[in-house]
Amino acid sequence: MRVSVQEQAFDAGAELTAFSAGHSDIGAVVTFTGIVRDLADDPMDAMEIEHYPGMTEKAIIAMVEDAKARFALGDVLVIHRHGRLQPGDVIMMVATAARHRKDAFEAATFLMDYLKSRAPFWKREISATGAAWVAATEEDETALSRW
Repeated sequence: MRVSVQEQAFDAGAELTAFSAGHSDIGAVVTFTGIVRDLADDPMDAMEIEHYPGMTEKAIIAMVEDAKARFALGDVLVIHRHGRLQPGDVIMMVATAARHRKDAFEAATFLMDYLKSRAPFWKREISATGAAWVAATEEDETALSRW
């Protein structure tokens, strides 16, 4: 298991290659790479992501431990960036490895749902007309209800 909360950009392909290496007992690896998107009526210049070092990693590790208890996982990788990001930048990556694809898919979805709604990150969208904090959506909360 590896959890990284970092400011610097990362190469998702290189991370996947490193994550997958040496797992001869794994039949499935599922990955998700999140990208900063600009869907607002007011075009976004940047997104600033804040967090409390130590607290954020501890919360994500607890989410990963929960996923490992629920699903038969061989390995997990979570990378999440903070700082100032531009639309199109890679913001996060989740990778899960399991003997069977069902556990890998379900664990990845579980982690993505929890990271989106419960990881202690504060996101602010900045545009030419100002800045606004991003709130959890009803859709995000509904996604959690299946777990």
